[in-house]
Amino acid sequence: MSTPGHPTRDFARTVSYSPDLDGDADPGEVVWTWVPFEEDPTQGKDRPVLVVGRDDSRFVLGLMLSSQDYHRGDDDWYPIGAGAWDGEHRDSYVRLDRVLRIDDDSIRREGAVVERARFDAVADVLRDRFGWQ
Repeated sequence: MSTPGHPTRDFARTVSYSPDLDGDADPGEVVWTWVPFEEDPTQGKDRPVLVVGRDDSRFVLGLMLSSQDYHRGDDDWYPIGAGAWDGEHRDSYVRLDRVLRIDDDSIRREGAVVERARFDAVADVLRDRFGWQ
C-alpha cells in the first residue's frame, strides 16, 4: 500500500537510477500502484508512479504521474513526455511536491523504464528544489 504522501522536502532521500525489469520496483521505472487521494486517504485509484529511490529494503519512493494537460506550466509538476506507461502515449507530468512511500508488495506491475536523461532531469529538480542527494 502507498502512504497518502509526504512533502518532498521533508522526505528528502538519495535519488538514484537503477532500473532492472526483474519484477521488483527499481528507481527509474514507472510502476502501477494504488495511490490514496490527499483529501480522503481512504479512497484513491491505481496510477503510474515514477520510482526515484528507496526508503529501506521494503519501501520505494515514488512520484505520481498524470497525463492531464492542465499540469503544463505548473511548478509542482514536471513534464517528462510520453512513454510506454501510458497506452495512449500522451505526454506525462511528474508531481514533484508529494512523495509516495510504497510497500514493495503493493506494486501491481512494472510499466516501463524512463530513459536516463528524463530521469536525471527530474532528479536535478529534486536536488535543487527539495534538498535530495
